[in-house]
Amino acid sequence: MVRLTKDDLYAEDRQSSKGNQLKWKKDGLWYKADYTGYEGLAEYIVSLFLGYSDLKPEEYVTYQTEKIEYQRAEYTGCVSKDFLPKGYKMITLERLYHNETGRSLLKTVYQFEGITDRLKYLTEQIVRLTNLEDFGSYLCKLLTIDAFFLNEDRHFHNIAVLVDDAGRYQLCPIFDQGGALLSDTTMDYPLGKADTLEYMQQVRSKTLCRDFDEQLDVAERLFGQQIRFSFGGKEIEEALRREPYYPEEIKSRVETILRQQRRKYAYLFT
Repeated sequence: MVRLTKDDLYAEDRQSSKGNQLKWKKDGLWYKADYTGYEGLAEYIVSLFLGYSDLKPEEYVTYQTEKIEYQRAEYTGCVSKDFLPKGYKMITLERLYHNETGRSLLKTVYQFEGITDRLKYLTEQIVRLTNLEDFGSYLCKLLTIDAFFLNEDRHFHNIAVLVDDAGRYQLCPIFDQGGALLSDTTMDYPLGKADTLEYMQQVRSKTLCRDFDEQLDVAERLFGQQIRFSFGGKEIEEALRREPYYPEEIKSRVETILRQQRRKYAYLFT
């Protein structure tokens, strides 16, 4: 267990669609407390299985689950290393676009009726502002991860790029998977209230439309398939078995989701 104080507490203006969870920074490490359910487990599982993909290690943030003590209260959550290169800061797509145009990126993108036009406009604008020519491929990776792991909290306030004081941009390592795997047990997906497969039919995306598969199909048509996985049931069981903090009821739900998604998205596997 790690003990954190008010001096370690971090406040930011980048919000989840469900509010802000407690975050701390200490000794080059970032800590996040669970807020609506088992976000820490979701972060750990998604990053672990990205390690079973053809993404490079520097393309995503790795998380571990953690017990946190703060002001005599105990939280379950996760920890990750500070991934910002020296001299760089992170800027969300929403803030980047607003700083340049004075308009909301979300509202502007959703003026387009079709998902293809929304994705084309979004990509063209970010490339124009950053000169990151491979941003489309990067976005396709995000949408693939979100569809597979059912991350319902991917919006323009938590997709970001990196920028230094000279205005040079880099792609940001893929981060913030806490909204994946039906992690919200407080509001939307309470334990014991419905079957996991039923919940899986209810979850909706928030990036370009409400359907994960529709936005992924469009992204793959424009930019090609960007990720391949290579794991099976044995790796799923082992990952959940060695996690020390979360109860078996939650782990059983996560296992069901992963096995079901592996069947559904078989084309993503080598």
